[in-house]
Amino acid sequence: MAEPRYVAFLRHGDYHQRKGVPSARQPWALTEEGIAQAQAGAALLQEMISKFDLVLSPKIHSSRQLRAWQTASILAEGLKASGFRIEEIAETSALGERSLGSAANLTVAEVETALRNDPRYDAPPKGWKSESNYCLPLEGAESLIQSGARVAAYITQTAEPGQLTVFVGHGASYRHACYHLGILNREEIASYSMFHARPSLICHQNDGTWRHLAGAWKVRPPKDEPKD
Repeated sequence: MAEPRYVAFLRHGDYHQRKGVPSARQPWALTEEGIAQAQAGAALLQEMISKFDLVLSPKIHSSRQLRAWQTASILAEGLKASGFRIEEIAETSALGERSLGSAANLTVAEVETALRNDPRYDAPPKGWKSESNYCLPLEGAESLIQSGARVAAYITQTAEPGQLTVFVGHGASYRHACYHLGILNREEIASYSMFHARPSLICHQNDGTWRHLAGAWKVRPPKDEPKD
């Protein structure tokens, strides 16, 4: 019988986000608050390891965005200071937030203006930024649901049997990944967000399903615009 696989996934800490810009590919660093959140996240992760008697993988997986890598690095420092073995932070584009392609790091208004001025495309629908299935008709863009499939595939392929594998990435792509893993339904995707740098624990069980074990979702107020 195959050993269960445990996964802790964390959203990056608070960072210097440019206002009005979909935050997926912004290159800015953690704020002081974000650093403190990551330090607290390391302590929460240790408590989770102890509570569930888990064996920690020595490799932490992170998206390539600076805020995620910094969060992963602070987690690694905290874990190593407590005697855990961390050998590597593996960066991968597979854990990135939803790509806006050639519109990366434009403001929402700039994106909408670009599409209005392009005779090939229709204007994006109202609330397009948070619409799970909407994909900008621009080179390299993907929908939120596509980003979730990418993240879910990477987690499934990378999580190690009999160990806890840690992933640091982005809130929206994680929520959509949880839909693909059978942890959230479509309605719940929009109802929840994630706390900065707080671990959520899921387990791939012997029956082939994923189960949420620990780590609370952040309930989003109605009509609150989701962020990564």
